[in-house]
Amino acid sequence: MQEALNILIGSWREGFVQVSGFVGATILLFSLVQYRFDGRLTEWLKENRRAQPLVGALLGLTPGCGGAIIAMPLYIRGTVSFGTVVAALAATAGDSAFIILALAPEAAIYAYGLAFVSAVLFGYAIDIWGLGVGRVDDAVERIGRPMTDGGFATTSVAEGGPSVPDYETPSCHDHDHGRDLPSYLPDSRLLERASHAIHVLWWIVLAGALAAGVTYLARGAEEPVWEIAATYDGLFTIAGLAGTTLSFYLYFVGRHYIGDGETGRVRDSFASVYTTFQHAAMETAMVTVWVIGGYLAYEYGMALFALDIQSLAASAGVLAPIGGALLGLIPGCAAHIVFAQLYAVEEAVPFSALTANAISQDGDALFPLMAIDLKAAIIATIYTTVPAVIVGVGVYYFWPFAQFGFGVL
Repeated sequence: MQEALNILIGSWREGFVQVSGFVGATILLFSLVQYRFDGRLTEWLKENRRAQPLVGALLGLTPGCGGAIIAMPLYIRGTVSFGTVVAALAATAGDSAFIILALAPEAAIYAYGLAFVSAVLFGYAIDIWGLGVGRVDDAVERIGRPMTDGGFATTSVAEGGPSVPDYETPSCHDHDHGRDLPSYLPDSRLLERASHAIHVLWWIVLAGALAAGVTYLARGAEEPVWEIAATYDGLFTIAGLAGTTLSFYLYFVGRHYIGDGETGRVRDSFASVYTTFQHAAMETAMVTVWVIGGYLAYEYGMALFALDIQSLAASAGVLAPIGGALLGLIPGCAAHIVFAQLYAVEEAVPFSALTANAISQDGDALFPLMAIDLKAAIIATIYTTVPAVIVGVGVYYFWPFAQFGFGVL
């Protein structure tokens, strides 16, 4: 029981600093660009479909998950193709990219370069030839119907995705307090004001988490001690615990009061800088909830089955890159952050497995798609695994540096 509690508190602290700080900063950056150009970038993407997989891969290539997260709602509303979604997910290395960039930059250049090329080629191949998406679509359909948030339904992925391509996201002024509140929340002006205050406090905490996260990487990803003090370790602990707690409040309560009740959407424009920050906070809060769930599932799974990844990787041979690709089926960043640490710190994972994992893993970008259309998310994560296995095995056999410790400082 004590071990289970330690895992819960540890995940509650680490998830926000290791993941959400970087995700929030990236989403805010893209949201501010969207605010500055007032929807012209989205229109350009819609009018230039041939460029979409390339743009999707470029979004995914940005460290962290924020760029790829932006692509998911664009697909849901019918702005970009399914090949673009796969390209964005295949190119992203999630928040594990920060660890590899900091501790093994040469390996990062090669691994993420291969991921980018694979993502572009595979994204275009899906859009042009389909590559059997229809059959996978039918198989997933037999498992269960698409899961939506009630806003609109989606059709077959093979038929082009969303059935409402011209869906217009509501203006940030359309929220009517009390009308759309879930049954467990009262219509309260006090809670509305408190939610705005917590939203502002959340950004202050996120700034601290981002500073702690950068320091964490600069120190070689060593786990900080637990303390409440005016130190780096104290900042890591306070920002982590407070940030996750505030994120859960914003996702389950606050977003229903301050005008951003729908998450997993992308807007063409924002009415003000404040609403831009507000939108980025709500998206990041949603990702944080899913991230903590992913951390807990991974940590409890490791504790229950007592797996020794280091020993398995050392004796796996060509199965190592295949295992790295299959690990990418796990959504979120928790497992992949550990995987990156095994490569860059412990030198326990070969470069071929790192490359396969970089292509296959979807980071936190899959969560918005899972929250709105589970069927499309399942198909997308299956399709990012295919090039991961091909490239990973190819690197194992033909790349002269595909051994342990390549590029580690």
